[in-house]
Amino acid sequence: MFKRLNVVIALLIVASLALAACAPAAPKTIKIATQSPLSGGQSLLGVDIKRGAELALEQLGGPLTEMGFTVELAPYDDQATPDVGVANAKNIVADSAILCGVGHLNSGVMIPSSEEYHTAGLAFVSPANTNPVVTTRGYAEVNRIVGRDDVQAPVAEAYARNELGASSVYIIHDKTAYGQGVAEFFRAAADENGLEVQAFEGTEETANFDAIITPLLASNPDVVFFSGIYNQAGVFFKQARDAGYEGTFMGTDGMDASDLAALAGDALTKGGGMVYTSVAGPAAAYPKAAKFASDFEAKFGSAPQPFSAQAYDSMGVCLSAIKNAAEAAGGEVPTREAVRDAIRALSYDGMTGSIAFDSIGDLPTAKYFIIKVNATSAETWGSNEIVAELDFASPGMGE
Repeated sequence: MFKRLNVVIALLIVASLALAACAPAAPKTIKIATQSPLSGGQSLLGVDIKRGAELALEQLGGPLTEMGFTVELAPYDDQATPDVGVANAKNIVADSAILCGVGHLNSGVMIPSSEEYHTAGLAFVSPANTNPVVTTRGYAEVNRIVGRDDVQAPVAEAYARNELGASSVYIIHDKTAYGQGVAEFFRAAADENGLEVQAFEGTEETANFDAIITPLLASNPDVVFFSGIYNQAGVFFKQARDAGYEGTFMGTDGMDASDLAALAGDALTKGGGMVYTSVAGPAAAYPKAAKFASDFEAKFGSAPQPFSAQAYDSMGVCLSAIKNAAEAAGGEVPTREAVRDAIRALSYDGMTGSIAFDSIGDLPTAKYFIIKVNATSAETWGSNEIVAELDFASPGMGE
C-alpha cells in the first residue's frame, strides 16, 4: 500500500516538473523612467520629452524584447518644481524594476533630484539640463547629451558684441538654477569683454512686468538678455515691445518653444527682433531626424518640440546600456550599477550625433546653435533660422 502510494507521488512530482519545464518563463520586467513637466506652464516641452522617450522605447526596444524582457515606460510629472521632482525621485528609486531614467527639463529640478539617483546608483540621461553643477559634482549616475551654460552664455555674449554690434545689455533672469546660472555666465563674459551691463535683475513675475520695463526703457540698452523659460519670457517680450522698447531681445534654449511665439507674437520680429542660443537644434538640424519628425507627428498628432529628439536619444542610450549589461549578466536582469557603468562605457550612434560621455557625464564635444526668430505664431515656429552652428569641447570640471 505504502509502496504504491510512494510510486504515485513520485509520478506526480515528475509530471509537475515536466509541466514546469514546458511552461513559458515568467516575463522579466524592466522599467525606464522619465521625469519632466507634464502639467503646468512648461508642459509643452516636458510632454514632448516624455513622448520622444516613448517613441524611442517603441522603436528601439526590440533587442531587449528578444532577450525575454518586458520593457515599460514609467513617466513622472515633476511640474518643473524641485520639491515635486525630489518626491518623484524617491518613488522612482524605490521601484527596483527601474534601471535607467530620462530627464529632466529644468536644471533646478535635476540637481536636487539627482542626489536621490546618486544615492541609489540609478543612472539618468538628461536631454536638456545645461547648468554645469549637473555634472561637475562628478556623480557616476548623471549624464547629459547637450552642452553647458558656461559655454552657451559666452557664445551668446560674443554674438551680441560681434554680430549685433551691442555696447550695452540689460540682463533679466528667473531666479532658477538654470536662468540665474546662465545670466551670471553672460554677465561675467560681458564684464571681461567690455559690454556694459546696465542691470542684472531676477524676477519671478509672470503677468505684469511694469516694474522692470520702466527702468529698462530709461536705460534703453542695445540688447535685453532674458535668461529663463519661454512661458515667462513671452509675456515680458510682448509687454516690453508694446511699451516702446526697440532693441534686440536675446535668450538661451529656455526660449526654444513654439508657445514663445504664441505669447509674444510679432514682438519677436519688430524692432531689433530676437535671437537665442540653444544646445539643441530643431529636428531639421540633424540629417538623421527626418524620419523621427514624421514618425513623431504620425504618433502624437503634432510636430516635435525642442528636446524631444534629445529625449529619443537619451532613451536609446538607456536601452543600449541595459542590453549590454544584461548580456554581461548572462541574459538576466542587470543591476543598476551595471547599467550605470555600461552607460559610461557606451559609444552610441544617436540621431542627434555620436554620443559618448567623459569622466563626469558630459559630451566631450557639444553643439551650440544660434537661432534668429522669424516666427510670429506657434504654427510658424519652424521658420526660425539657424544662423550659426558651433562645436565646443566640454570645460570638464570647470573652475
